[in-house]
Amino acid sequence: MIGDSEGINKVKEMIRKVAPSDARVLITGGNGTGKELVARSLHKLSNRSKAPFIEVNCAAIPSELIESELFGHEKGAFTSAIKQRKGKFEQADGGTIFLDEIGDMSASAQAKVLRALQENKITRVGGDKDIKVNVRILAATNKNLRKEIEEGSFREDLYHRLGVILIHVPALNDRKDDIPLLADHFITMICNDHGVPQKTFEKDAVKALQGLDWTGNIREFRNVIERLVILCGAEITKADVELYCKK
Repeated sequence: MIGDSEGINKVKEMIRKVAPSDARVLITGGNGTGKELVARSLHKLSNRSKAPFIEVNCAAIPSELIESELFGHEKGAFTSAIKQRKGKFEQADGGTIFLDEIGDMSASAQAKVLRALQENKITRVGGDKDIKVNVRILAATNKNLRKEIEEGSFREDLYHRLGVILIHVPALNDRKDDIPLLADHFITMICNDHGVPQKTFEKDAVKALQGLDWTGNIREFRNVIERLVILCGAEITKADVELYCKK
């Protein structure tokens, strides 16, 4: 994790303290802030680091398929279930499962995840056999889950089960002191990826980047650095930033 700002240092310290335990962690923050990076860091520094890290994007899976994705299914459980399939919880056995965008999970899937947390057991769709699982659960969301609870779209008991430890990842607009380090990191990485000679930033160019509004957070910042690497000369200037980083 790149940065030395107060906000990001707090996140790093939380990761160091929490990673060796099996405590469940709920990671919050806006889109593009680096919640997945926090989850991967927690796994890498844990006692489960040699076991699988399985990621599930709950927002990307249709609600009718999420239970099969998480818990697997038996052959014939539904029309397209032509063979038995293990779900993400079984795949993560002994390791870590990361439930990204958990605020978008359906109510029925929430109930089954709650059971998995309470009993360390899952049941495949179409099955009647309990399967023991040993997984550490990390979850992330860009939503205000307390508001979702008030509106009846997220279970309060699941929230409390998931949120043993809460880690909030600050927005890039709240850690602009990290932009020089982030710029150096991404320009080196992107030049290598594109196979071009190393480029540099003029000092005033970095200050210009710090003056922008980064609503898309680290994801947007990386894309902008890639744009500058592709379009600019060996030294990226303030004028380049003003030209190519218009909102």
